[in-house]
Amino acid sequence: MNIETDWNKIRKHFNKSFASNFYVSVASVDSENNPTVTPIGSLFLNDNQTGFYFEKFPSKLPEHAKSNPKVCLLGVNSGRIFWIKALFKEKFTDFPAMKLYGELCERRKATEKEIKRLNRRMKMTKGLKGNTYLWKTMEFVREIKFIKAEKINLGKMTAEL
Repeated sequence: MNIETDWNKIRKHFNKSFASNFYVSVASVDSENNPTVTPIGSLFLNDNQTGFYFEKFPSKLPEHAKSNPKVCLLGVNSGRIFWIKALFKEKFTDFPAMKLYGELCERRKATEKEIKRLNRRMKMTKGLKGNTYLWKTMEFVREIKFIKAEKINLGKMTAEL
């Protein structure tokens, strides 16, 4: 999978993954080379092989970035109808999962545009208490520069993709 020519497909996939899970998984490695995975519910992909997430709750990712900024993101489309159709037809019509490899950049203040993107995504939950707690004061983001993309292979069910 070519990260530049397939970037629009990658972005669409991660949007579907978020819609079916409300998060993506971010794998990182600590200073002692122990792997860990962090769920991130505020990842956004830009149109230039970069992305960002709001860094309010993650505590391990910022620590790991000090010694090893490399990360791997896993986005899985967990839509039930998507999977049932694929199981019935014995093939997927779209990618069930993808990985993105990248590097974390420095934490910085979120731009107005980035905050608007977050508010637009979370609009459906605006009147709920949890929305206020989780997303009201999102001030800082961490950008990610992606270098490689990989589709998940499920044998003949993904062979045509």
